[in-house]
Amino acid sequence: MIIHWNADPVLLSFGFIHIRWYSLLFAAGFMAGLYMMHRIYAKEGVDPAELEDLFLYLFAGTLLGARLGHCLFYDPVFYRTHPLAILKIWEGGLASHGGAIGVLTALTLFCVRHGRPLIWLLDRLTIPAAFAGALIRIGNFMNSEILGVATRGDFGIVFHRVDLLPRHPVQLYEALAYLLIFGLLLLVYRRRGPRCPDKRLTGIFLITVFTARFFLEYLKLPQAAFSVFWSLRMGQILSIPFIFAGIIVLIPKRSS
Repeated sequence: MIIHWNADPVLLSFGFIHIRWYSLLFAAGFMAGLYMMHRIYAKEGVDPAELEDLFLYLFAGTLLGARLGHCLFYDPVFYRTHPLAILKIWEGGLASHGGAIGVLTALTLFCVRHGRPLIWLLDRLTIPAAFAGALIRIGNFMNSEILGVATRGDFGIVFHRVDLLPRHPVQLYEALAYLLIFGLLLLVYRRRGPRCPDKRLTGIFLITVFTARFFLEYLKLPQAAFSVFWSLRMGQILSIPFIFAGIIVLIPKRSS
């Protein structure tokens, strides 16, 4: 089945102000995450007063990390010669791996300030993070960006804003993968709650999210503006350290 897709990336316009689907879904992911964390804090008897501050740290870390990650990982030559273009976030260009690094940095700063154990917070944030990731990929679909390779046969989506080739809707594949991971993390947390061993949710998140990302890269058009080694794409190379980190944190410590 061939589906023709020509959605306007702009949902509403008020003069020079444009509300884009991507921006709306990006913000919705953060708001949903804030709601989920409120529920988690209440369940565990933790004062939710710090969540507004956490929201600001996460938003700044995600945006700065994702933007700088895109500029450094995917098109460093262009941004080195056009440094002011780094500020043009409205033109697009956010990298999820850079966002992950930015979030980890922001959370470290937040935990130092508030005296909150980093791994405790990471474990619980994996749940809304997976859900937010799904919404962001749907936003990419609405923008007709992060395109899949052309399909062979009678299946695919034609993104009319790009070309007339039927392509894999890899944005939706990735969104579905993240929703399934969100369900898995939520199930594990609900079964164990505060008794869930430290690092378990973090390990599951890192392994599943970045393994899905690694294999789905084969269905995407290359995003980096240069070639990489070993026939691996930039998204795959950047995913490997996160997968290994997930495996390492799940390895039980030996008692001395």
